[in-house]
Amino acid sequence: MMVDKRHTAPSGSVAGAIPLYGFQPPVGTPYGLEVSTVEDFFAQHDDWPWNPPRPGRATFHYLIAVTEGELRHDVDHVTRTVAPGQWLWVRPGHALCWHPPGTARGPFILFEPDVLRPDLARLLAPLTAHDAPAVLSPHPDDTARLQQTALQLLDEHRALGRRPLDIHHALRRSLLESLLLRLANSPGIAPVGTATAGTGHADRYGRFLDALELHFRELHQAADYAELLGCSVRTLSRAARDATGKGVRELIDERRLLEARRLLRTARWDARTVAVHLGFTDPANFGRFFRDRTGLTPAAFAARAASAHG
Repeated sequence: MMVDKRHTAPSGSVAGAIPLYGFQPPVGTPYGLEVSTVEDFFAQHDDWPWNPPRPGRATFHYLIAVTEGELRHDVDHVTRTVAPGQWLWVRPGHALCWHPPGTARGPFILFEPDVLRPDLARLLAPLTAHDAPAVLSPHPDDTARLQQTALQLLDEHRALGRRPLDIHHALRRSLLESLLLRLANSPGIAPVGTATAGTGHADRYGRFLDALELHFRELHQAADYAELLGCSVRTLSRAARDATGKGVRELIDERRLLEARRLLRTARWDARTVAVHLGFTDPANFGRFFRDRTGLTPAAFAARAASAHG
């Protein structure tokens, strides 16, 4: 479970930085998948992480099916309200922040990206993408089946030892994939299979996006990502241009700029803190970076956003 004592900020982190949480399930939980309930999560933690609110980022997916009550949760500095029948999905790299416990009830599923088989991962790319909706409202015809599958997954997860471990894991993964394939039918999600299909370049570009979401604050060069992905800069650049028509450095800069806008507008961070968070060695360099791309200084952008929101 995502608990404070196991998910600590990396050493050397600076004030204002958002810590990155890794996946560390309880001892004995196999294969990068954990299933619980949101009410158990709240019951097991008296005041963390909602008192005081602690923003963070995760390297894994987690999703919550709200079956009763209402859940409030920040995703990318925006407060989302999740009603019964809806699902909250926090994807790797999203900025997240819990609100105080409420009346929400329902299954709570956490999993690492590589739990999904590669062929299913490609099919589900529109659902698992970083920019897919944080709150899903499945088709009414799917609501009961989704909840039933989630409860079956929870039951199988709790049945560790009932079956041989490989069978236990195969069942959990099969139930998870069935659940995600149904969720992929939700409004706002592109039809399954419409993502760039399994070419080497498309797969490499998808892996680059995953790496970018986790590392854009500290890695800013194409060579950094090529090394992570085990390919040449030229190969990575070709994959990026085939997918978007843009270069790798341009995509890195766009992601940093998007984060800067979010932090200045909705999180109300000051420019110096944003600069440090995004890996700029000098706030003046961040100011030039931001002004060149928006026509405004960070302070002017923040002031305009504050004025627009009253």
